[in-house]
Amino acid sequence: MRNSKNGRTNPVSIVRRTRLAWSGGAAVLAAALMPVGARADVIEPAQVSSWLAMATASQNAQPHWMTPLVTVTPRLEQEIRWDFYDQHNGSPPQGNDQHLLNYGGPGGLRVEFIPTYDTEIIVATPPTVVSDGPKGFAQGAGDWPMFLAKYRFISANEQNGNYIVSGFFQMSEPLGTPAAISSNVWIAQPTLAFGKGWGDFDIQVTLSEQFPFEGRSSATATADVNLHNYGDPVLANVAFQYHFMKYFWPELEVNYEYWPNGIHKDLSQVLLTPGIIFGRFNVGSARENLILGVGYQIAVTKDPVIANNIVATLRLTF
Repeated sequence: MRNSKNGRTNPVSIVRRTRLAWSGGAAVLAAALMPVGARADVIEPAQVSSWLAMATASQNAQPHWMTPLVTVTPRLEQEIRWDFYDQHNGSPPQGNDQHLLNYGGPGGLRVEFIPTYDTEIIVATPPTVVSDGPKGFAQGAGDWPMFLAKYRFISANEQNGNYIVSGFFQMSEPLGTPAAISSNVWIAQPTLAFGKGWGDFDIQVTLSEQFPFEGRSSATATADVNLHNYGDPVLANVAFQYHFMKYFWPELEVNYEYWPNGIHKDLSQVLLTPGIIFGRFNVGSARENLILGVGYQIAVTKDPVIANNIVATLRLTF
């Protein structure tokens, strides 16, 4: 908890929140990976085939929608993914006028896999970011999205109801350049995700909140100040998607963020992201498909933190 008298962070609370986030995330990760990791030194082709058959059965028990450009899908996926962001931040007082080229989007090269029937793990490298603007020029690794673990609570494929409800837990570490790229805080992010489809149309939704639990000193602020400034933003993403002519998935995403505290206290912003995704183009076995997509994200509220953003994605399922 933050001390209400001076806005600083209680060191004991930092330790407790750090231990809680790490223990919770580690437990989810360990539980999900155990069936795959056990006896990894003696894995045989038959075991790989059995694992892929399990992943196929798992995905056949859920809707076969496309993963949106920005919204994290509640579905369980198995793919290699790389994104690109060309982001322009808003002007002061809320934005900082920085221009960021993000090679990797919210994560660098990401691998998403299904270790057990109702779980998915996403691991990623840090993205490469080029930042230029009033805060100066910087180039290097961005913050590291350490992992995202999904658990699917309920689901039904298109023939049996066409819906899904899942929960996520994500952790990120501030590895980026402190002054111009990094958030300078460790972040834990629990998420509730759900979706419903009607024929060729579907809606996918995520509701989450980011909890910074440890700050890092930067060129302009101490660790405590960075932690206090970040706040605890609440995020909601809704993707409206339509599928036609097998390979075309046009969509409109609504991305909402609200800061109950921190440097952007009481600010909210809404971004609209029209886009289109192309796929799944088969490039091998039934599980190997190529997916491409592009969209344009633009703020529709006053004084946005992010003004606009070009988003592109490249994925290979397996």
